[in-house]
Parts: sequence; C-alpha cells; structure tokens
Amino acid sequence: MADLDALRTRFSHTLDRTRGPAAGPDPEPYADDLLARWQEPQRRYHTLTHLTEVLDRVDVLAEHAADPDVVRLAAWFHDAVYLPDRSENEERSARLAERALPEAGVSPERTAEVARLVRLTVTHDPADDDLDGQVLCDADLAILAAPPTAYAAYTAAVREEYHFVPSDAFRTGRADILRQLLDLPRLFRTPYASERWEATARYNLRGELELLTS
Repeated sequence: MADLDALRTRFSHTLDRTRGPAAGPDPEPYADDLLARWQEPQRRYHTLTHLTEVLDRVDVLAEHAADPDVVRLAAWFHDAVYLPDRSENEERSARLAERALPEAGVSPERTAEVARLVRLTVTHDPADDDLDGQVLCDADLAILAAPPTAYAAYTAAVREEYHFVPSDAFRTGRADILRQLLDLPRLFRTPYASERWEATARYNLRGELELLTS
C-alpha cells in the first residue's frame, strides 16, 4: 500500500527544489491531483506502486542525471494520463506537465525538459548524451529486472490492464513487444543499470516470450 503522505511530501520537496528560491503556490494541490490520477480504477500496473518504484530508481540513478529533480518531476508526470485503450497517453501526460508546472512556479526551461522526458517514454530510446533521459528510461524499465515473483506480478497486472484485448491478440502483441526489447543492443543506458539489471531483464524477457509462444 502506497504511503500517500510520504508521496505528497516527496512531490512537494521536489517541486520546491525545482522552482528554486522564487515563491510559488502551495505544492499540495498539485500533488493531490497527481496522486488522484495515479489511483484511477482502470490502472493495474501503472499505479502508485509503479510511481513509487520509478521514483526510488531515479534516486538510485540520480548521480548519473544532469538535473535529478527534473527527472523526478518527469517520473511523476510520465503516466499521469493513462487509459489502456489509448495510444496518446504520453503526449497527454506531457501536455499536463506543460499546463501545471508553469502555474506551480517552474521555469519554462525546466517545464520543457520535463515534457520532453515524458514524451521520451514512448520509445525509451534516449541519445547517448541525454543523461536525464537515460535515467528516466532506466528507472521506468527497471521492473524488467525484477525478481521472478515480482516480474510475474508485473506481467499479470499488464494483462489485467488490457483485459479488453482477446487472449490470442494479447499474446501476439505482447510477444512482438518482447522481441523488440530483446533486439535492442542495450535495454539500460546508465552504467549502474547496465551492470546490475541488463542480464536479469533479458532473462525475464526471454522467459516470458517462451511462455507466450509455447
């Protein structure tokens, strides 16, 4: 069970650091709006648990980021709009950030960077010199390197989110995604994640693909 008070405090501190010494409105209403979005009933995997895990992974990888607090804000917004039957969730999430963050006192430059990072989660393919993009994408994909029980829970939750897709179609689509991931030269880009998560993630992906296609 996610600790809402802890998450609210976490967001407030990040927002305060990101907007700097300039005074801004109370962060709590912005935190509450995001927390409500992350608790919507259609979510099974993209929940507060996922948000918390991504934030925790950003903290682990923070030394590799150029602006860790911008990455943390991007983590808050990256699935803030999420409907499983829609394909424009990342774009709508980025636009939400573009509306909310200036009102909350974040500079145009940092707002634009948050929105760019959110849009990057469509492909999870940051450039070699995109340090913040690498940290966010690695944090978002870290579930792929989870222990077996956690990975099984993740795949079950994804299936529940797509309950409206017939089984054969889901297996085919999911298998295609797994093959695309396995074909990437690297799943993770930061040195920390590449060293610690890459092999386990590929093992999990291969195991899931075998189950789907057997």
